[in-house]
Amino acid sequence: MQKHEDYVLRTVQERSIRFIRLWFTDISGSLKSFAITPAELENAFAEGMHFDGSAIDGFTRDSESDMLAMPDARTFQILPWRPGDAGVARMFCDIVSPDGDPFRGDPRWVLRQNLQHAAKLGYSFYVGPEVEYFYFRDSGPEPEVLDRGGYFDLTPLDVAQEYRRDTIMALEQLGIPVESSHHEVSPSQHELDLRHSDALSMADNLVTTRLAVKEVAMKHGIYATFMPKPLEGFDGSGMHLHLSLFEGDSNAFFEEGADHHVSKVGRAFMAGLLAHAPEITAITNQWVNSYKRLVAGFDAPIYQSWSQRDQSSILRVPRAKKGKAASTRIEYRAPDPACNPYLALSVILAAGLAGVDGGYDLPDSPNGPAAGQHRIPASLAEALDAMEESTLVRNALGDHVFEWFLRNKRDEWERYAHHVSRFELEQYLPVL
Repeated sequence: MQKHEDYVLRTVQERSIRFIRLWFTDISGSLKSFAITPAELENAFAEGMHFDGSAIDGFTRDSESDMLAMPDARTFQILPWRPGDAGVARMFCDIVSPDGDPFRGDPRWVLRQNLQHAAKLGYSFYVGPEVEYFYFRDSGPEPEVLDRGGYFDLTPLDVAQEYRRDTIMALEQLGIPVESSHHEVSPSQHELDLRHSDALSMADNLVTTRLAVKEVAMKHGIYATFMPKPLEGFDGSGMHLHLSLFEGDSNAFFEEGADHHVSKVGRAFMAGLLAHAPEITAITNQWVNSYKRLVAGFDAPIYQSWSQRDQSSILRVPRAKKGKAASTRIEYRAPDPACNPYLALSVILAAGLAGVDGGYDLPDSPNGPAAGQHRIPASLAEALDAMEESTLVRNALGDHVFEWFLRNKRDEWERYAHHVSRFELEQYLPVL
């Protein structure tokens, strides 16, 4: 770590960086940040920077407000949307107590714990996400789309290709390679496919990507949103995750000659994801609005099944390119891009490893559409009920995060349940 810190100190001086933003997320996944000057950088590495944890939702009580942000020098990047004389950089932080103990409400620490468990079993966890989102004219309550384009459409229907290009350039300057980008199915909907990476780096990358998309959109005078279902009658935004376990340099999911080239470990991992899917859905789809996406009729993944082609299954085994069978991976299709990636990857890994540890048997893939298969939760309330009974999710998240998340999301559901919607007024007021 010392060489990384030395590199940061040298770069800050050579590039005349004036401010260093320290980043972390709260339990819901919202990015938090405060800035320090170069004069404080060495002290930040050595001792951490103090902040009031009681001001962060889900962190600590007033009586335990003192927290320290310990910057991770390996995550240092100069922010490309802050050009000019006053250069600005960022680093992700690990949150600790004044005694130096890890804070159990830090989502980054939660993911680290699950990755350490995988490492003890001899595995490293890699993820490649497909990130979908929308561009609108502004953030008002009536979304105004920029185009009427569809899947893979190019100009003139895809008017936002310039915004995607600028976003990709910003992400590459931040060390986040993008494999491809395109217009998605719905009007004004877009997708960025990030190159696979280890899970902790990818969680950091996803948080950064969400901010970069919004920053570039704002620069162009528009608004970007990762809300799962902003447009009624059109497909919502998902975040399909391509998952793989590695043993050293070997893909643990690959086996020559096996069905779909998926090894015994890969099949057990899939079985674990399927078996525990209802329990982890509240984490991978944490908002009331998430379940407006997870409905029939929109190629949404709603069934507790796997397939090679069926869009309604939550798990898919993509066909490997010719001569690239060793790239075998599993695609988990349920998550949406508004989840907390640290927590989502934690419970996904825990569910998959439960299948590997327990030798779960993978059920047969249904022939044709997955109709008649078990459905994952259809509302946040159902998902929270399944999560509350789950020992696996409690162990993966720890008591602090588990209990705060349940309490916070129950409150969100209660507020939603009390709301009288426009649908109800238009449907019932004239006739009842």
